[in-house]
Amino acid sequence: MSAATISFARGAPSLDIVDVSGLAVAAQAAFAADPAGLTGYGTAVGYGPLREWIAHQHDVSPDHVIVTNGSMQADAFLFDTLVQAGDTVVVEAPTYDRTLLALRERGAAVLAIPLEADGIDVGALERALSAGAAPTLAHIIPNFQNPAGYTLSLQKRRALLGLAAEYGFTIFEDDPYREVRFSGESLPTMLSLDPARVVYASSFSKIVCPGVRVGYLVGQPELIAQITRLATNTYISPSMLAQGIVNQFVRSDAFSAAIATVKSALAQRAAALGAALARELPDARFQIPDGGYFMWVQLPEDTDGDALHAAALERGLQFVKGSDFLIEGGASALRIAYSGVSVAEIDEGVRRLADAYAAVTARADAAA
Repeated sequence: MSAATISFARGAPSLDIVDVSGLAVAAQAAFAADPAGLTGYGTAVGYGPLREWIAHQHDVSPDHVIVTNGSMQADAFLFDTLVQAGDTVVVEAPTYDRTLLALRERGAAVLAIPLEADGIDVGALERALSAGAAPTLAHIIPNFQNPAGYTLSLQKRRALLGLAAEYGFTIFEDDPYREVRFSGESLPTMLSLDPARVVYASSFSKIVCPGVRVGYLVGQPELIAQITRLATNTYISPSMLAQGIVNQFVRSDAFSAAIATVKSALAQRAAALGAALARELPDARFQIPDGGYFMWVQLPEDTDGDALHAAALERGLQFVKGSDFLIEGGASALRIAYSGVSVAEIDEGVRRLADAYAAVTARADAAA
């Protein structure tokens, strides 16, 4: 019998760190408090009480907020509103693969700027702008970036805002991981530093559970009104049921306890992953993140990423190739999602990865 497959591929919490009982209580409370609101269509801006709660968290009025069916829906609405075919959009390199896909589908000209351990290379972006690049939008994942796990420093947050003001582009602060910091100090959002230049998105998928599919955007009321019209024409309203349950959950004592559980598990798993990589795969270069779900692993430049991926699959291990997160390059890198696996699975998965790497390296050496 073959060993069970271990997946380092998907950024989702394992069931053991989801507060299922707390969500069940929240669902009962939501139906008891507002049965008509949960079972009706609602409006495109989302469930009113949750919209108000989000607005309070970001120190804005509710007309700055729209609550959507997941943050990817929020992203899609924003891109449809602000990005026209041919517009230049700045992204980090590497960045989330679905963002690249969404921008390509809309005909955007993607300007990929290298990502450093403390966030996007602001100097490289400034040189591109000075040379004539004129972006409409800059998509930035500031905290525990997907796929790299890196965090944008405060200095770079301020520098980015300065460039946005000087060159007239909007920063899209895509921030679903902020609440799952397990070490270091929290940094202010760029939205809080300059709300006129920033549109902010987040999600409850990473701190409540993916199944609720509740995300949101925060921006200037005029922009939110435009997106609301688009949302109305797309689906009339998002899920009032899911949003009502989330509203009860985030207002309860269970919410902070659930976040603490997730952060504790992620910290343990990230540390275990770092230790396993150092022990089993000394050729790997990586940085243990301060939060989030992902770690970027760089192998020697001559590593055949496609062959490594295939060899890992033969050994019952799944991961996402680094090249999936870049317009070009990344063949010798991979993203490991440690959020959905136990420490034992991490140890075994890295052992399988090291075995696959040894096999691929041996074949390459034999062919040389």
